[in-house]
Amino acid sequence: QVQLVESGGGLVQAGGSLRLSCAASGRTLSRNAMAWFRQAPGKEREFVAAISFSGGDTLYANSVKGRFTISRENAKNWMSLQMDNLKPEDTAVYLCAARSALYGSTWPDEYDYWGQGTQVTVSS
Repeated sequence: QVQLVESGGGLVQAGGSLRLSCAASGRTLSRNAMAWFRQAPGKEREFVAAISFSGGDTLYANSVKGRFTISRENAKNWMSLQMDNLKPEDTAVYLCAARSALYGSTWPDEYDYWGQGTQVTVSS
């Protein structure tokens, strides 16, 4: 059974930075693509970024490209999302996900494992 636990959320002013982490347990995810999604109140779950099993391939939503950086460290079964130049519209619960495939996808239905999420709030 895979468990994903996010951390690092919080309250930050516009223009600030946060670093989210996702720790996996249960088994190694070195052969699984991983991703970050976010969900704001009353809105659908939205793709943010994905990373391949090796970390060599990444995908980003247009809204975060150039501001967010996804990375992973397979030896530690860990993934992170560095978020810079945050905007109020980035406010949401951020969720870590993993899928049983080598490369990432932008579709939430294609992910098999999910964390509980961590709240990110950006004030203007």
